[in-house]
Amino acid sequence: MYQTYNIMKNTILSIAALCVSFAAFAQTTPATPEAPEYQFTTVKEAPISPIKNQYRSGTCWCFSSISFLESELLRTQKKTYDLSEMWVVSHAYSDRATKYVRMDGKMGFAQGSGFGDVMSVIKKYGIVPQDVYSGQQYGSELPEIGELDAVLKAYVDAIVKNPNRVLTTAWKKGFDAVLQAYMGEWPSEFKAEGKSFTPATYRDEQLKLNVKDYVNICSFAAEPWYEECPIEVCDNWRNANGYNVPLADMMRILYNACDNGYTVLWGGDVSEKGFTRNGIAIVEKPAETAKPAAGSDQEHWVGKDNSKPEEAKAATLPQELTEITDEMRQEAYDRKKTTDDHGMHIYGYATDQNGTKYFMVKNSWGETGKYKGIWYMSDSFIAYKTLNFLVHKDALPKDLRKKLGIN
Repeated sequence: MYQTYNIMKNTILSIAALCVSFAAFAQTTPATPEAPEYQFTTVKEAPISPIKNQYRSGTCWCFSSISFLESELLRTQKKTYDLSEMWVVSHAYSDRATKYVRMDGKMGFAQGSGFGDVMSVIKKYGIVPQDVYSGQQYGSELPEIGELDAVLKAYVDAIVKNPNRVLTTAWKKGFDAVLQAYMGEWPSEFKAEGKSFTPATYRDEQLKLNVKDYVNICSFAAEPWYEECPIEVCDNWRNANGYNVPLADMMRILYNACDNGYTVLWGGDVSEKGFTRNGIAIVEKPAETAKPAAGSDQEHWVGKDNSKPEEAKAATLPQELTEITDEMRQEAYDRKKTTDDHGMHIYGYATDQNGTKYFMVKNSWGETGKYKGIWYMSDSFIAYKTLNFLVHKDALPKDLRKKLGIN
């Protein structure tokens, strides 16, 4: 027992000495430098309307589009408008149901859609202010349309089965009745700013909004350059085309728009690791294979003693991939690494402390993240992950507009 006691005593003393040794080592080793803060300097910035929250709805395509149009009205009328997203969403659901049944269910039917859908709805049905049509008659303060989406999908799937072999004349009325039970009846007339309008006259007389003034730009190396081509994603159910330009011209359009006071309606992929919840988006360089530590066993486990200031490594901003090519973009699209994840609203650009350019992008997730709903997306990220964007035709460089045949 005495021998056991001495062994235990010596072991405890050894462990204690080891702990003291590690504690002393820790005290002489400086903490790993924290990553520096991004410091942005705005270069160009156009006015935007307040940030909104799409909440539990897959309607970024509509929120970003309405934000873009509200900035267009700020540009043309120097006035802030709050337009109804759900007016567009509800009409899009109704139109989509008709096409879904006509196509025997061989197309997507869901909350997601594209920018062309917004423009089509406004062209066909007009637009109304938010206070005229909120689209929320289901007891929630913020958009929450999962239940509605499931009910509508079940409805149209039942119609597609066509149990009578000939469709009744009632199915569409029934669909719109369910839709409006959740989202509200569509007003045919309303008052705004002391005047009476229909949705169409509000678009034309009050807003003076012409959807034909806006062009869709894309960049797919597999399609002919400087011609129109389809945007081949499931959410583009209205089959909107885009003007196909090489990457260099795509980026030239974006900067020309920002430099001349225009904003841009952007659609692309935000699933990259470099797209953070804290308002930054970069294309991270692939990590290098880690090499085993050289030297002593102690260095192998805990690293070198970097207590000398001159040996400490300076903290730097995350390194990103900057050489983006047309071939890289096409390969990412074909392999489903770039999809139509999200719609956002570009309203300017800035530089960080190293001179790297970042587009300033308004999101629709509420005032979240470090920049309260704004994302800084690097030039490389936009070049790599853009699927398409919408912009006023006057924002295009004159030579490129002529080359595309846009009047």
